[in-house]
Amino acid sequence: MTNTPYDKLGQLGSLTVTPTAPGAAKLERVENPIKNAKTDPYLIRFTCPEFTSLCPVTGQPDFAHLVIDYAPDKWIVESKSLKLYLTSFRNHGDFHEACTVGIGQRIIKEIQPLWLRIGGYWYPRGGIPIDVFYQHGQQPEGLWVPDQGVAAYKGRG
Repeated sequence: MTNTPYDKLGQLGSLTVTPTAPGAAKLERVENPIKNAKTDPYLIRFTCPEFTSLCPVTGQPDFAHLVIDYAPDKWIVESKSLKLYLTSFRNHGDFHEACTVGIGQRIIKEIQPLWLRIGGYWYPRGGIPIDVFYQHGQQPEGLWVPDQGVAAYKGRG
C-alpha cells in the first residue's frame, strides 16, 4: 500500500520493537475520520486489563486495569502505537499516580482531544488497592459515556 495518509506512520503495518521506556515510545496519531466530531461528539475507549509497571521503591511489578475514554477532535490515537507505549511501562518504575496521570497527559499532548478521562484500577500494593482517576476538559454535551465497568476491588470477598 503506497501513497495513503498512513504512510507516515512508522509502526503500523511494520515489525516494531517494544520501547524500553515510556519516554522512548512514539505515540502516533491519525486524522479523525469523523469530520463533525466537535459538533457531534463520540467516545473512543481503550481498555488495558493487564497493564504492568514497576514499583519505584522495590522494583516489584505492579498491575492495573486501565480504561481510557476520550472524545476526539481532529486526531485519534493509532492503537498499535498506544499498545507499544503502554507496554513500555513494564520496565518503568513509577508510582501509580504518575503512571495513570502521565498516560492521560501524554495522550492529550499528542492528539488534543475535546475531553479525556483515564481510570487506573490498581491491584493491591501492601494490601491496599489504589485507584487513580484523571480527567481533562469538560465532557461534551450530549456525549454518551458509559460506566468504565471495573468493579471495586473485593479481594477474596
